[in-house]
Amino acid sequence: MSYLFTSESVSEGHPDKIADQISDALIDNFLAFDPESKVACETLVTTGQVILAGEVKSKTYLDVQQIARDVIKKIGYTKSEYMFEANSCGILSAIHEQSQDINQGVDRSSKEEQGAGDQGMMFGYATNETEDYMPLALNLSHKLLQELAVLRRENNEITYLRPDAKSQVTLEYDDNNKPVRIDAIVISTQHDDFDEEAGMLAKIKTDLVNILIPRIIKNNPQYAHLFNDQIEYHINPTGKFVIGGPHGDTGLTGRKIIVDTYGGKGAHGGGAFSGKDPSKVDRSAAYATRHIAKNLVAAGIADEILVQVSYAIGVAKPMGIYINTYGTGKVGKTDGEIAKIVESIFDMRPYFIEQRLKLRNPIYSETAAYGHMGRTPETVTKTFRTPNGEEKTVSVELFTWEKLDYVDQVKAAFGI
Repeated sequence: MSYLFTSESVSEGHPDKIADQISDALIDNFLAFDPESKVACETLVTTGQVILAGEVKSKTYLDVQQIARDVIKKIGYTKSEYMFEANSCGILSAIHEQSQDINQGVDRSSKEEQGAGDQGMMFGYATNETEDYMPLALNLSHKLLQELAVLRRENNEITYLRPDAKSQVTLEYDDNNKPVRIDAIVISTQHDDFDEEAGMLAKIKTDLVNILIPRIIKNNPQYAHLFNDQIEYHINPTGKFVIGGPHGDTGLTGRKIIVDTYGGKGAHGGGAFSGKDPSKVDRSAAYATRHIAKNLVAAGIADEILVQVSYAIGVAKPMGIYINTYGTGKVGKTDGEIAKIVESIFDMRPYFIEQRLKLRNPIYSETAAYGHMGRTPETVTKTFRTPNGEEKTVSVELFTWEKLDYVDQVKAAFGI
């Protein structure tokens, strides 16, 4: 019997995502000047105010206020009528030094024996229903908001858009678990005040259906067959949405963990990513399990795979690795047997994850909006500056956990 499945996304201007982006910008700046930095940084944003808190162990000194302002400006909060503006908002820093009690569990005389920064379990997931091995509903939800942000910055075809937005896509799946059509699309976008409110909602809906959706189809022809005249559109279903961003809703780091991962598919261990350096396995091991799952599916081990790993704080070796192929395995092995082989290919001790995925580099700002998974690996050059005038330009690889660089090893290990 066919069924419906829904995933959502939020824009870079959503209050929680502003917080994530500020926290990850701080991570990048600390790692750029001191790759061994240990950072756990939380951000709160509300009307005209940013509060930074957390624990840091680093050799570098940063102007955290300026870093936060640069992020807010880049997102697009540059007008006083938003009641949250890059140059005028207040910024309070309550960042202090990391607890020695925590640090002693992570640092070791031998880097290879570096302990996990916390206990917990992390999940990675991959499915072959899209080219990037991500769940389709989440993929489309992200793409809607990324294209909406392009339209906002162009300020040409649609001239009233503001930074805050949310999307949601509901798909219909057939009896074989294959997506066959889009059932519903929900988009709520912040907008300027209209002189004539009477036609406001009709204007916004017409523009998004007739301008945004055709651009999505044009840029993603592989999904064109999913769009149809029967899609139910809910555009700004509550009505007027002028008050938004941190003025409309307080934002906090780490509050969009399902948007950040798989849109409700697979599973989630509960730990957020943004604001954490890679010694925190909440982040590094979640990336590593995604890397494993994606390479396994790409190698043809199964159509859909969930990978779990778990840790004890201060202990390098994981408690265990779990695999679930949802009955789609193609190699004649049980999920437990697959897990044993995976364990022999991928060293899941924290230090080796950091090395394999090059995680001690300033690569995190780009992850903090539109999902940490399913992104395109690329090499970019970034420049960072300290308050005392020191400047550092680095070339880094982004989204290394999305690389299909272990497919051949996986195939060899499974005799494919």
